[in-house]
Amino acid sequence: MYKVLVTDGISQTGLKCLVDHANFIVERQPTLPTDELKKIIGDYDALIVRSQTKVTGELLEAAGRLRVIARAGVGVDNIDVNAATKKGIIVINAPGANTIAATEHTLAMMLAMARKIPQAHQKTSGGEWDRNSFKGVELYKKTLGVVGMGKIGTEVAKRAKGFGMNILGFDPYLTEDRAKKLGITKASLDLIAAEADFITIHTPLTNDTRGIINDEFLSKTKKGVRFVNCARGGIIDEKALVRAIQSGHVAGAALDVFEKEPVGDPELLQNPNIIVTPHLGASTVEAQEKVAEEVSAEIVEIFENQSIQHAVNMPQMSGETQAKLQPYLVLGDQVGQLVIQLLKNSAPTKIEINYYGDLIDEDTELLTRTMLRGVLSYHLSDSVNLINVLHLLKEQGVSYNVQKNATNKGFANYLELSVSQGDETARIGATVLNGYGARIVKINQYRIDVKPEKYLLYIKHQDVPGMIGKVGSLLGDYQINIGTMQVGRTEVGGEAIMVLTLDKTLGTEVSRELVQIPGLDEAQFLELSNVDTFEAGRVEPQAVESV
Repeated sequence: MYKVLVTDGISQTGLKCLVDHANFIVERQPTLPTDELKKIIGDYDALIVRSQTKVTGELLEAAGRLRVIARAGVGVDNIDVNAATKKGIIVINAPGANTIAATEHTLAMMLAMARKIPQAHQKTSGGEWDRNSFKGVELYKKTLGVVGMGKIGTEVAKRAKGFGMNILGFDPYLTEDRAKKLGITKASLDLIAAEADFITIHTPLTNDTRGIINDEFLSKTKKGVRFVNCARGGIIDEKALVRAIQSGHVAGAALDVFEKEPVGDPELLQNPNIIVTPHLGASTVEAQEKVAEEVSAEIVEIFENQSIQHAVNMPQMSGETQAKLQPYLVLGDQVGQLVIQLLKNSAPTKIEINYYGDLIDEDTELLTRTMLRGVLSYHLSDSVNLINVLHLLKEQGVSYNVQKNATNKGFANYLELSVSQGDETARIGATVLNGYGARIVKINQYRIDVKPEKYLLYIKHQDVPGMIGKVGSLLGDYQINIGTMQVGRTEVGGEAIMVLTLDKTLGTEVSRELVQIPGLDEAQFLELSNVDTFEAGRVEPQAVESV
């Protein structure tokens, strides 16, 4: 018998398959204080939560039997996924169950904003009959810009077409062919800014999308544009939005998510042109039943059939396999993150992975998936994991190819990852050196030796005297400390590259000044998200086969 603990407000109807199953005992303990939860968690095999219960590393230390944590929803911000992974606990979610709820809430917010329904209701219910203060606008024949054409963005676009709207869709993975099938126009962010009457946000919150709707973007928009955000707080710069509304350039906004929740900013809560709801995108009876049904069914599959569909963390490996592959899994994820940034953050249409040396004798399926996840996570954030990455590649129309070659390329183990879009290709080669750890040893055609760090600066320049000094002096002027500097070139006096590890981020102003240096052609700041995350679980170099 497997014991399942259910906390928070989980739909009883959605739990039916677990409750009715002969091999499961389901116990509901809603709103348990953390101390009480710690006392009992050791008796359970699975835990089902929503957003209220905080599944911390400290709590998991007391969870001796726990094998599965299920989030009845999408986000897993309240779960320490790294701590769960270290203990071999599978973390699952229900990524598609709230699609319709979030879609309909987006349209409800758009209509409410267009017709000023909340403001009119408040005044009318207060006893005033005012028909002159609430003149709205129609959606018919207006242009809607959809930023993010994933499942929810796609469903919003389909329904908005029913209102007779013209749809502009932006997404790194949106192809012309898919846009044509949807009956929409593939657009750039600049085109959406220039032409959209309404703009709705449906992207994950990533380093690339954080603050994407900012002063610069707003300055490009049409006067009278209206915004809807039912995706993630932080994608819209709230201060910039308020300024644009106060100036009269932006006509209004409808926000369900905020940078800090619960929201307390009076400029957002008390502005008559801003409609707010308390993160209700998935709050429907049907959506809550669906998320409970999905995670309940998957818990049964995991325990009864060892089948996992929606894990958000790495599956458990044997100690021997982990000792061999762990350094390469860390490196593979980092290489994936870096190579997509070198492609100027464009979505790839083709990915190639090559393994050389002793790696060809290992089962590299997990390593392949790790690199692919690193590539896709730049645009898709935590919606991509080791389980669904191949499905997402197919869904986005990205082809990939894996080859193995016994040639050692100068190293006992060597991997190379390249991503392409049209004529543009970015390539990184890397290895793990015994006693020294992970190294990036090739970027495009240039040989180099760089230890992956959180902050990197990639520079293309002409191989002329004084270039290193000019770069170092400029960074010094901005109090940016250089950890290491490596250079690579193919011929004396020709094109060369420089890769620097930095102690902090590089501002846009510094990047602009760098490219003003004579002979410096390109400066690109690169950032890794997993350096600190993986460090604690890192296998020592002696566990890696000797070179």
